[in-house]
Amino acid sequence: MSGIPTVALSVDQLSIRFGGVTAVESMTFDVREGEALSLIGPNGAGKTSAFNAITGYLAAAAGDIVYRGARLNGLKPSRIAALGVVRTFQKTSVFAGRSVLDNILIGLHLQSRQHPLAIILGLPSVAREERRLIEKAREVLHFVGIEPRKHELASSLAYGELRLLEVAVALAAGPTLLLLDEPVAGMNAVETAGFMETLARIRARGVTVLLVEHDMKMVMRISDRVVCLNQGRIIAIGPPAEVQRHPDVIRAYLGERHVRVEG
Repeated sequence: MSGIPTVALSVDQLSIRFGGVTAVESMTFDVREGEALSLIGPNGAGKTSAFNAITGYLAAAAGDIVYRGARLNGLKPSRIAALGVVRTFQKTSVFAGRSVLDNILIGLHLQSRQHPLAIILGLPSVAREERRLIEKAREVLHFVGIEPRKHELASSLAYGELRLLEVAVALAAGPTLLLLDEPVAGMNAVETAGFMETLARIRARGVTVLLVEHDMKMVMRISDRVVCLNQGRIIAIGPPAEVQRHPDVIRAYLGERHVRVEG
């Protein structure tokens, strides 16, 4: 039926273990094409571990991770990114000593099809490719709103701009599924509002979004659905308002005494 949303990412019975410690246990959820789905939960709930398994930075102890029909289990992060699954990290991971533009170009050059010999010989095709990559880098920076800072060192950017640069680097890879790990952590209210506008533009391009975030106001405003984890297990999944009212979610965040007893 045409009204049934298409599943982009399927996580089925995912378990992650560190020695004898279970970080994630039998996690099952899906991300639908075009939606924004948020993973929430107290610290240590397993959110980042799940991200790391999906993007190839952690091996799953059990379960399947499938993106658009391709099984991601066992693939290297670079191969997963080539399939369109691209992520950011909790801490900014940019080249602080390089210019803003160079940060984007470094990522874009990894996609270059030029043969090393052509580069050594300085063939015209290399110059054409370089111009194309510079133009693409400027377009990405313009899209996230920091193109005027393109020639400045990344280290000179304000914190919110650094987070936008990291997103720009991810966007330069051409993601179809963008995973954002606490993208507004450390941002003030103005920076957070600006980031939410950028995220809306990203989604308008048809990019599916999966994010981990502690800012509940942001989560409730931008998410189509929310998955709440606690101690490595899913305790609630559904629309933001529904999850926010779920007794198990309230208990996980605030403790037993805050759970309202009905009737």
